[in-house]
Amino acid sequence: MTDFANLTEITPEGEQTVAPAIAPITLADRLAQCAAAPLQPSRPQKPCDHGLFDEVRRNQLDLIDFLRAADSAASTTLKRKE
Repeated sequence: MTDFANLTEITPEGEQTVAPAIAPITLADRLAQCAAAPLQPSRPQKPCDHGLFDEVRRNQLDLIDFLRAADSAASTTLKRKE
């Protein structure tokens, strides 16, 4: 049986325990991991704001509703003056 407490190496960070059958991570390994990662956008994606997903347009009044509201307000104003 191997005594794992004695398997150490001196590194710039200090003395570290070495695990058997574990290779250190090399620069090539790190670059391969970065190359295999999914691409990230350079700037965030804007939300979909047209058609069905346009929340700003859905919040606007329809022209006919606006005219009906203006007409009813005008008729209310005329009735009060009479």
